[in-house]
Amino acid sequence: MTDAAPSSTTLQCARCDRQQPPMARPPIPGPQGAEILQRVCNDCWEEWEHHEVMVINELRLNFMDPEAQTILTGHMREFLKLDGAGEEEDAGHMDSFARRKAATEAATGSAETPATGSDEDGRPPADSA
Repeated sequence: MTDAAPSSTTLQCARCDRQQPPMARPPIPGPQGAEILQRVCNDCWEEWEHHEVMVINELRLNFMDPEAQTILTGHMREFLKLDGAGEEEDAGHMDSFARRKAATEAATGSAETPATGSDEDGRPPADSA
């Protein structure tokens, strides 16, 4: 028995809900990679690889912090709809992304600081003169 699935089989992708051929091998090691191999098509995995960079940059994830991988994994599972989030629309995904970002910033204290001369929400202060 080989690790690669025969090309005649298809899977119903958890993210795009299309029948697609499976990837040739798990994209990451371990049980999570096996789950992705069984439930996610190659096109959606490639979309995640591009989105992953944006998540890392937007959240300023520092992989010297063990929590960073946990945060990224949560975003990956949500993006690929591996946790039963298949009914959410992309707008719901973005709302969830914003909630996760706020929670991450609160936990790490890494919120973007407003520019000098701005109040907390980034607007310039009212003139006091």
